[in-house]
Amino acid sequence: MSDILKEAWKKYLIGLQLHPLRTKAITAGILVGCSDVIAQKISGVKRLQFRRILLLMLYGFAYSGPFGHFLHKLMDVIFRGQKGNKTVAKKVLLEQLTSSPWNNFFFMMYYGLVVEGRPWGLVKNKVRKDYPSIQLTAWKFWPIVGWINYQYMPLQFRVLFHSFVASCWAIFLNLKARSITTKKA
Repeated sequence: MSDILKEAWKKYLIGLQLHPLRTKAITAGILVGCSDVIAQKISGVKRLQFRRILLLMLYGFAYSGPFGHFLHKLMDVIFRGQKGNKTVAKKVLLEQLTSSPWNNFFFMMYYGLVVEGRPWGLVKNKVRKDYPSIQLTAWKFWPIVGWINYQYMPLQFRVLFHSFVASCWAIFLNLKARSITTKKA
C-alpha cells in the first residue's frame, strides 16, 4: 500500500510542477466532493445526492482551486522577499479581511442558488441571516490555518493544505446549510 501512495504522491508532484493550476483545481474539486460525501453521510442521507456532489466538485475545480492558486501567488508578490512572523501576520490579516469574507459569501450564494436551486429571495435572506455567524466562526478558525500555511508550507503546497482544511470547513458549511433547510422542512 505504501508503494501505491508513494507513486501517487510522485505523480502529484510532477503534475504540480508541470501543470500547477490544473493540478490544484482538480485536487480542490476532489477534496470538496469528498467533504460533501462525508457531510451527507453525517447528516443521515440514505442515498448520496450525486448531483450535489458534482456541483460542489465543480465549485472546487472552477473556483476554489484556481482562487487559491492565484491568491497565494499574489501574496508572494505583495510580500516578495519579506520573511518572519510580522510578514506571516500581515498575510494572515490580509487574507482574513479580504478573501475569507468573500469566499464564505460566495460559497453560501453558490450553495443556495446552484446546489440547492433555491430562488434568489430565499438565498439572499438566508445569507443575510447566517453569514455573520459563519464569518465570525471563520475568523476564529482560519487565522490559525493561515498562520500554519504561510509559516510552514512551501508555496507549491499551500493550496493543497488549504484545500484539505477547506474540505473540513466545507463539511461544517454543508451541515450548517443542511440543518437550516431541515428545520424549515
